[in-house]
Amino acid sequence: MQQDPCMGWPAPAKLNLFLHITGRRPDGYHELQSVFQFLSHGDTLDFRLLDEDRVCAEHALDGVDHDDDLTVRAARALKAATGHPGGVAIRVHKRLPMGGGLGGGSSDAATVLVALNALWETGLDDDALADMGLTLGADVPVFVRGHAAWAEGVGERLAPVSPPEPWYLVVHPGVMVPTGAIFTDPGLTRDCPPIKIADFLAGRAGNVCEPVVCRRFPEVAKALEWLQRQGVTARMTGTGSCVFGIFETEEVARAARDCLPGGWTGFVARGCNQSPLHRRRAQLQAVTASQE
Repeated sequence: MQQDPCMGWPAPAKLNLFLHITGRRPDGYHELQSVFQFLSHGDTLDFRLLDEDRVCAEHALDGVDHDDDLTVRAARALKAATGHPGGVAIRVHKRLPMGGGLGGGSSDAATVLVALNALWETGLDDDALADMGLTLGADVPVFVRGHAAWAEGVGERLAPVSPPEPWYLVVHPGVMVPTGAIFTDPGLTRDCPPIKIADFLAGRAGNVCEPVVCRRFPEVAKALEWLQRQGVTARMTGTGSCVFGIFETEEVARAARDCLPGGWTGFVARGCNQSPLHRRRAQLQAVTASQE
């Protein structure tokens, strides 16, 4: 049966496979180096197209006012840029933890831009959508562009890369880490020497936020230690609180997940260099083309 084009749009999680801070700009933003890779797990979004000029969210996120919801802001930004007369009701089925470093809010916003650009037939290319996404958050452009990327600047300067696509066990140790508190911590390393992609591929990279987060949130340190005891490489994504272990097979990753300590949650997912969002868009385009 053909899938409803308005339903089940993926908003995948991302991992920062490493994160260095190379400096700080006069406006207070940090200059970063990182590699983003998507996961085969994330939120999903449903859209109900409206004839009236109205954008609304049919979900509620804890601590987020309706008008501050990134999905609402993204839809309104697309309407303003294109003059589209209709509206939309958006529902997010939330699977990613807030404050986990998995990019859930940014991914949701990017899915709104990409999906509604297709559903409304507003005709913007990915460059225009990524520029619009940057006004919503520094991580939105990578989700819009849909390919694993080497990132610099505040995360907006992107170059496609194709790292290995292993299986990951992502662990959430039951705490929420506020990004702003980590980036303003006086103990954060902000002067990493710039590295090249070859350095990352050779394993000469890490996450400079890990020591700060582990000091302030001991549960994150415990989760990293637990993963390391499984005999795998373990890292924190973004500014946390989620950590991930790299596994060769899905079966071994699932076996580790089944042994998680009480109070923690986790999921197993495959690394994806092409975003599931872009695969869904390509499916819609193929169906549309076959009907013309």
